[in-house]
Amino acid sequence: MPAKTGTEYKERLRQAQNNVYIHGERVDDPTTHPAFKNVIDSMADLYDLQYEKPEKMLYTSPTTGQKVGMTFMQPKTIEDLVKRREAIQEWAKTSGGMMGRSPDYLNSEVMAMGIANDLFAEDDPMFAENARKYYEYARENDISLTHTLIHPQVNRAKAQAQQDDANVALHLKEKREDGIIVDGVRLLATQGGITDEILVFPSTVKPAGEEDDPYSLAFVVPNNAPGLKYISREAFDYGRSEWDHPMSSRFEEGDAVVHFDNVFVPWDKVFICGNSSICNRTFRETNAVVHMSHQVVAKNVVKTEFMLGIILNLMDSIGIDQFQHVKDKGTEVMLMLETMKSHLYRAEQNAQLDKWGTMTPDYEALDAARNWYPRVYPRIVEILRILGASGLMGIPTEADFAHEEIGPIINRGLQAKNLEGYERVKLFRLAWDVTMSAFGSRQMHYEYYFFGDPIKMGMTYFDNYEKQPYKDFVNDFLDQVQGSYDLTLS
Repeated sequence: MPAKTGTEYKERLRQAQNNVYIHGERVDDPTTHPAFKNVIDSMADLYDLQYEKPEKMLYTSPTTGQKVGMTFMQPKTIEDLVKRREAIQEWAKTSGGMMGRSPDYLNSEVMAMGIANDLFAEDDPMFAENARKYYEYARENDISLTHTLIHPQVNRAKAQAQQDDANVALHLKEKREDGIIVDGVRLLATQGGITDEILVFPSTVKPAGEEDDPYSLAFVVPNNAPGLKYISREAFDYGRSEWDHPMSSRFEEGDAVVHFDNVFVPWDKVFICGNSSICNRTFRETNAVVHMSHQVVAKNVVKTEFMLGIILNLMDSIGIDQFQHVKDKGTEVMLMLETMKSHLYRAEQNAQLDKWGTMTPDYEALDAARNWYPRVYPRIVEILRILGASGLMGIPTEADFAHEEIGPIINRGLQAKNLEGYERVKLFRLAWDVTMSAFGSRQMHYEYYFFGDPIKMGMTYFDNYEKQPYKDFVNDFLDQVQGSYDLTLS
C-alpha cells in the first residue's frame, strides 16, 4: 500500500486499541483522549503533508512501484541524501523542530539496519533476513514506530544480572519453536501510545558484557501485542487553547514506561536474541547511528532556526535589539546555527557509498554535532529567558483579553514597540512555552540526554578521536626547533 494519510494513521490507532495508561486510567481511544488527541492531530498533519507536497515527501518504491515516504529511502547518491534531508526538515518545520521522535527518526534506523543486515546473521541467517523484510514491510505500510533502549534506573552501579531483582529489566524468558517470550520493564518510549509498533534495542552508550546476554535483545512487535502495556507520564498538554500554550497544546509527544508481561515475539520479528556482542556493534556497524544522527542534526538545524526566530522577534518587539549585550546574545545563537548547518553540509558533501551501496554521511561531522548540541541548546533556552526577563512572568491568557473590562486594560498596558498587547503577549507565550513551561523544560532535558549521558558520550568521542596527527604536528615542529645546549656534552 502507498504512504498513509492522516486519516489512515488515526484509524489504525482506533482499531489497534493499544494498551495505554495515563493519570491512573486506561485509555479507550487515544484519538479522542485529552492527553493524546492534539499531538495525534499533529502527527496526522505530518502524514497529510506527504500528499500536500508529494514531490518532496514521497518517492517510488523499488519493489511495488507505489509512492512511499521519502524518509524511508535508501540514498544512493548525495542528491538522494539531500532529498531525504529536505523531507526531514519539511516535517520538522511544522513543529519548529520540537517533535524529537517524529516518524523519520526511526524510519532512518529501520532503513539502515534493513539494508546492512548481515551483522545479524552472525547468530542466525534468519535474523538478517528478518531485518531486510521488516524494512520493506515498514516502508510499504508506512509503519510508525516508538522504541525503547533503556533499562530501569534501579542501581546504576550494578549490571542487570547483578541487581537484587534481576528480572525487573526486560529479558529473554523463554525460547520456543515459534518465537520467544520476553518479560520485564523498559524505559523510555516517546510516542509510546500513539504509534503502530515498538522497536526494542539496548542502549550502547554503556557496552554490555556476556552476563548481559539475557537482556541483549532486538525485536519489534505491534503496540497492541498481548501483555504489552504503556504507562505514560503526566501529560503536559493541559487542555488549554493553542493561544495560551502554542507548543504543548499541539506537540506534546509524551513518554512512557513499557511493561512486557510475558509478551510473545514470533521469530520473524526477532533481530538479536541473547547476544551482547552483536547488540554493542549494531548501531555503528550497520551505520544506523550515522543515518539517525543525520536526521537529528537536520531536525536540530530547524529547531535552532525556530528558537533564533523567537529571539529576534522578541528583541524587536520591545526595542532591545540595539543594546550591545543583546546583540551579543543574538550573535551567539546565530553562530550556533551556522555551526550546525556547516556540520550538516560537511556530512552530506563528504558522504560516501558504504559496502551495501548506501550513500552514508560523513560521521565525523555528525558525531561532532550530536555531541555539541546537547551542550549548547540549554544556552539557547537561557538566552531567550534572559532577554524575555520579567515579560515571561506576568503574561495573561487569551481569556483575559476577551474579558470586556480587563481586556482593553492589558491590551494597552502590555503593548510593545510595534505590537498591540494581544500580539505581544501571544509572542511571549510562545517564548514561555519553549523555555519555562513543563513542555519547554522537558525539551531542554530531552535534548541534553537525546543520545544518552553527554558526559559518557564525550568520553567515547575523546577516546575514538584520531589524536595522533595533532600530536605528531607538534612533535615535528619541536624537532625543528634549534637548541643551544648540547645534551651530549652534559
